[in-house]
Amino acid sequence: MTLIPSHPSPPSPSAALPFQTWTWRGFPICYQQQGEAGPAVVLVHGFGASCGHWRKNIPDLATGCRVYAIDLIGFGYSAKPTPGEAIAYTFETWGQQLADFCREIVGGPAFFVGNSIGCIAIMQAAVDHPELAQGIVAINCSLRLLHDRKRSLKPWYQRVGPPIAQKILSVKWIAQFFFSRLATAKTVRSILLQAYRKADAVTDELVEIILGPSRDAGAVDVFVAFTRYSQGPLPEDLLPILPCRTLLLWGSDDPWEPLTLGQEFAQIPTVDQFIPLPGLGHCPQDEAPEVVNPIVLEWILKKQGEFQGGE
Repeated sequence: MTLIPSHPSPPSPSAALPFQTWTWRGFPICYQQQGEAGPAVVLVHGFGASCGHWRKNIPDLATGCRVYAIDLIGFGYSAKPTPGEAIAYTFETWGQQLADFCREIVGGPAFFVGNSIGCIAIMQAAVDHPELAQGIVAINCSLRLLHDRKRSLKPWYQRVGPPIAQKILSVKWIAQFFFSRLATAKTVRSILLQAYRKADAVTDELVEIILGPSRDAGAVDVFVAFTRYSQGPLPEDLLPILPCRTLLLWGSDDPWEPLTLGQEFAQIPTVDQFIPLPGLGHCPQDEAPEVVNPIVLEWILKKQGEFQGGE
C-alpha cells in the first residue's frame, strides 16, 4: 500500500491554503480548511480530481461558512491502498469516510457540495448518515451511464464494449501501459479541453492538480478499480430518499453528463432547485467560480437561516 507524506506539498505556489492530514482507518487523508464561522461546508471532488479543484471556491464560500475540501481515499494526496485488501473503492466506502470526517474533524453536521462522482459520494453519505447532512449541492452530477443497469437497457452492440474494456484493463501490464499514456500533461489537457467550454480555464496549474497525484504508487490500481466499478447506487436511486434538500447546478454544455438527462431530476421532491448554467461544461465551479460561488453561498446561508428560524 502507499501512504502520502505527513505534510504533502501543494501542487503549485498559488495553492496557498495549506494541506492538512487526518488519519482515517490508519490511512492519511488530505484536506484543506478555511473559514472560522457559519455553517460547515464539505467540498468533494470528482473522478481523478482532488481538493485542489476547489481552490477558486474555498475563499468565497469561507466568507460566510467553515469550509472543508477533502481528497477521497484513493485520490489526490490521500492514501491509495491496494483495492480489495484494506479498502473497497465504492460509494459506500466514500460515504463512510465523509461521515467520519464530519464527526472527527468538522465536529458535526455539514452541507455537502460535490462535482461529478463526488455528488454520488455525498448523497450516499447523506442517506447512510442522515443526522450529518444539512443540505446537498450537486454540480453536474455523474449519471453513471456505464452502470450495469443502464447498459442492460441498451442494444446488445452497445452493451458489449465496456465489459470487454474492463476485462482488458484487469491485465496489470495493459493497465499500466494505458495509464502511462493517459497520465501525461498533453493528454490531461486534451481531456480537460473537452470537459471545459472556456479554454482559458484549462491552465498549467489545473493540469498539474489533476496530473500530480497520478504519479503516486497505487494510482494505477485505483484507476482500474473505479473503471471496473459498474455497480452501486445511481443518482436516481439516492435523490428521492435524501434526508435533506438539494440544489442541482448543471453546466449546459457538459459533454459527458447531458443537461437533458439531468433536468429529469428537477421533478424529484427532494430537489429544491435545478439551475442550468449556460455555456459551461462539466466542472462549472472551476470554469466560472464567479457564477457558481454566489449561488452556492446564498443557498447554503438561506437554508441555514431556515434551520435557525425553526428552532
